Amino acid sequence: MTRHLFLRATLALFLLLGAGSLSLAPACGNELEQPDQTLSLNDVKGGRLLFKTARPGRYLPAPTLKTDVRISVTGLIARATVSQEFLNPSLEKDAWAEGIYVFPLPETAAVDHLRMKIGERIIEGQIKEKAEAKKVYEQAKQEGKRTSLVEQERPNIFTTSVANIGPGERITVEIEYQETIRYDQGAFSLRFPMVVGPRYIPGTPMVMEDQPPGNGWSLDTDRVPDASRITPPVRHPNAGPVNPLSLSIDLAPGFPLGKIESPYHQILTIAEPDGRQQITLREDTVPADRDFVLAWHPASGQAPTVSVFREQQGDEQYAFLMAMPPMGSDHSQASVARETIFVIDTSGSMSGTSIEQAKAALLLALNRLTAQDRFNVIQFNSVTHVLFSQAQPVTPQTLRKALHYVDNLKANGGTEILPALKMALKGSAPATHLRQVIFLTDGQVGNEDELFEVIRTQLGTSRLFTIGIGSAPNSHFMRKAAEFGRGTFTHIGSTSEVQAQMDAIFRKLERPALTDLHIEGLDGQVEMFPARIPDLYEGEPVVVALNGRTLPDKVTIHGLIGSTPWTTSITLKNSEPREGLSVFWARQKIAALVDQQRYGQDEAVTKQAVLDVALAHHLVSKYSSLVAVDVTPARPADKLLQTHAMKTNLPDGQDYQAIFGLPQTATSGQLQILFGLAALLAAWLISSVRGNRKHIA
Repeated sequence: MTRHLFLRATLALFLLLGAGSLSLAPACGNELEQPDQTLSLNDVKGGRLLFKTARPGRYLPAPTLKTDVRISVTGLIARATVSQEFLNPSLEKDAWAEGIYVFPLPETAAVDHLRMKIGERIIEGQIKEKAEAKKVYEQAKQEGKRTSLVEQERPNIFTTSVANIGPGERITVEIEYQETIRYDQGAFSLRFPMVVGPRYIPGTPMVMEDQPPGNGWSLDTDRVPDASRITPPVRHPNAGPVNPLSLSIDLAPGFPLGKIESPYHQILTIAEPDGRQQITLREDTVPADRDFVLAWHPASGQAPTVSVFREQQGDEQYAFLMAMPPMGSDHSQASVARETIFVIDTSGSMSGTSIEQAKAALLLALNRLTAQDRFNVIQFNSVTHVLFSQAQPVTPQTLRKALHYVDNLKANGGTEILPALKMALKGSAPATHLRQVIFLTDGQVGNEDELFEVIRTQLGTSRLFTIGIGSAPNSHFMRKAAEFGRGTFTHIGSTSEVQAQMDAIFRKLERPALTDLHIEGLDGQVEMFPARIPDLYEGEPVVVALNGRTLPDKVTIHGLIGSTPWTTSITLKNSEPREGLSVFWARQKIAALVDQQRYGQDEAVTKQAVLDVALAHHLVSKYSSLVAVDVTPARPADKLLQTHAMKTNLPDGQDYQAIFGLPQTATSGQLQILFGLAALLAAWLISSVRGNRKHIA
């Protein structure tokens, strides 16, 4: 009797979860079923997204998406407009659609405008507290009104929702953001991410009763409570690319240019008489499957050493300061003994070109070690492996063993960074050695906050340097981990740039850091971010944002390059006016407020402080969203609305099977439960057979 009850309960739960897995199918397969049919497979010519329907062999066209990106660069400020066009291709009169698209933006982007375009009409988005914005969106959706919502999931992951797209209708959502240009080792650069890579989701699957689940392929877990919101469905590469993207840049650097380069996309460049450069992709569109990077170098002798801009907003003044410390042999240091711990990600998401890039970078790094150094190599996927039980001196024997070990690394399994990170930070170097941890990974994990806390609390005397690997690394994790680790970060997007990028990071490692930085001349009425200027490395500038009713005419920056004092004075009076500095300052303040929560500040206090800044400056944040509503209802009350999670491409160079196979970097909690129940059922059947045999005997 007990066995029969167990069998019935297991089968019931198995079927229940099986049915549930069909409800998840939109996220990882065919999206949501729709009641009407319009196509058979024989009707389809070429690659096309289809949704299954209730009638076998009949399908409905899925909403499609295309994106246009326009970026205007003026000096050190970039202003971008991202236009996402949602098309409902179905001509069935009852096929009303809602599209949900999870997409990346630069991790330092300040998103401050939303516009929804329906034909010739434009509806401006309003900034609201996140829960309130969601409520406004849901109510408009239920009332049949066209509406759109932009939410932040991570500093570099956002979600656009568009409801009540009529049959054959196009709705365009325009998002504007601002960010500062990165300047490092004599080159300016911007990075525009195009795809959210599949994230590894650790933890136990769970249902959050107080929040509706997202549309991702993963369930929420106790360690990543919003996993279903950051794991958009991924289209299999064999089905062809989706989400075509066009991009153009208006570049006004403010100085004579030398070289312009785009390492991952072919571009066209047209010079204007006034010195501006018009840059577009060589092709009309490209698949959204890798980051776009543009770098430009000043002409010889034209690199700026100081940049100062000011903006007046009502009674408030804002300023942006950038100062370039000296580079080169004047501040070189005697060779310092190092204990270097290399950590390499060998998980499934690194399979393909990424693992080859990481291995090439690590082999290069090993060959730069000197006889006075100590080192170790840690690799991680589902399990952490350590080459030596403790850091070893560099000898022909230990180096030979390490090189052979790295040569044979393969990528598979999950991305369990936490144990590897703890292992790398564990212990301390001899007093004669400087301890450095070099982390090579794509950073495709969902538990970033958990990892930041480990770095913050267990760093000790180590310094952590991150190297983002692959075509679409998690730049938020790479940058923030290095910030908490008192190190710096770089990216390697192709094997061809391994040598140059590793040379660049070793120039930073082998030269003294600029430490003890502080600014003199500010009174207590001026608010500066970052409040504490972090240590800087060779080729990195001092960058701060200021705000106050009045600003000083001059400030002085002090610091130490190794043990050598460095000082520079900057005049703020009569500096060049520039729009957008208030937005930059507000984005920096919000980031600082979120960081304070990691140091023990109550979340309610943090939330209110962030909202005060975000609502005043019209910024999307962890606690605020932009929502736009068309006042006129469009969808008849008796027509159903079908929700569709827009599929994304697999990042270029990644192996779909290595990620979504078993063991998988992107773990589906529901699938694991199904496998577990299947195993239980199999065990019961075996037990029953054995019991029957004993009974017969």
